[in-house]
Amino acid sequence: MMTQRQLFLNHIAQTSAMPLLLEIQKGEGVYLIDKEDNKYIDLISGISVSNLGHCHPEVVEAVRRQAGEFMHTMVYGEFVMSPQVGLARLMAEQLPECLGNIYFVNSGAEAVEGAMKLAKRYTGRYEIIACRNAYHGSTQGTASLMSEDYFTRAFRPLLPGIRHIDYNCEWCLEQITEKTAAVVMETVQAEWGVRTPATGYLDRLRRRCDEVGALLIFDEIQVGFGRTGSLFAFEQYGIIPDIITFAKGMGGGMPIGAFASSKSIMRTLTHDPVLGHITTFGGHPVCCAAALASLQVLLREPYIQQVKQKADLFKELLVHPLIQDVRNAGLIMAVEIGDFDKVNAVIQKALKKGVIVDWFLFNDRSIRIAPPLIITEDEIRHACQVLLDSMDEVLSEAG
Repeated sequence: MMTQRQLFLNHIAQTSAMPLLLEIQKGEGVYLIDKEDNKYIDLISGISVSNLGHCHPEVVEAVRRQAGEFMHTMVYGEFVMSPQVGLARLMAEQLPECLGNIYFVNSGAEAVEGAMKLAKRYTGRYEIIACRNAYHGSTQGTASLMSEDYFTRAFRPLLPGIRHIDYNCEWCLEQITEKTAAVVMETVQAEWGVRTPATGYLDRLRRRCDEVGALLIFDEIQVGFGRTGSLFAFEQYGIIPDIITFAKGMGGGMPIGAFASSKSIMRTLTHDPVLGHITTFGGHPVCCAAALASLQVLLREPYIQQVKQKADLFKELLVHPLIQDVRNAGLIMAVEIGDFDKVNAVIQKALKKGVIVDWFLFNDRSIRIAPPLIITEDEIRHACQVLLDSMDEVLSEAG
């Protein structure tokens, strides 16, 4: 009989030549547990998804309860369903009024696709401006926003009308013109290896968009729902976008995304043509129930308020001859150690010691750390010691 691992390799489409092949049987809090009951501290939260850790009991109960009432109904946007309405209302209460109209989708990439369509429909323009070294998804549309040719050349031609500027480059903002439908920008550049906006940069970006009539789209797919120390990262910069996208940490581990805007902008999807954007599973009742429970916990418990303290502890402990820099926006952190060989060696050694870390798409010189927000100080200390021990081994082997 074939093993689970053999079946996985035979029948699950692979996206890399060297999958980690952890056979996960259970998730609990900050831990993933394999079939031999080995526990791993998940310091990447499934790539910024599990902000409340794995299998938070209130999220699990919400999923069970909703699955027992009803699941799929029909194409999005026609029936009134309490999980959708409850989630939309609670999200709208946390957002500025001009972002209080919410369209639920299945993923971050779909949220960005919807936002791009909405901007084109509302402005009547087709040019989209994105930043170099930004990641917004892997569909044809969102991949078109990617500047890195390595990830896109095999899939060309992509969407026309895409221009790229450098994040934090003020003179680049002049490339935003009356031809521009929208600027799509991560509030914090995640896959670059955590780059935060320079002082005043987002103010000038907002002004330039207003001057030429372009919409400003903030992508908070990785940094939303508490990761940076506020519920939404844009709150820390005093700038409100015209459209915002969410996913990852939104669903408590269930697949869901959203894009939000004003009712007047979003209404353009209802006519010329009707059904300007549709999705079969977007706003799925079970996913919305999970997301609602997750948001309620985040708003009730002190996890978001504790982000800075926990991030500071990581930075205090992560001191080592290999470490050249530690950048962070709350609990998304990049630990720069110089080159991919060292990064990969630390990742592999830490994994054997029970700690899961990763690298970044556009920065293979840095280790990604983005733990569940519920991580405790003792768990941080243990995880950092594992990372330091792993770095010691890498340094020793390098001679």
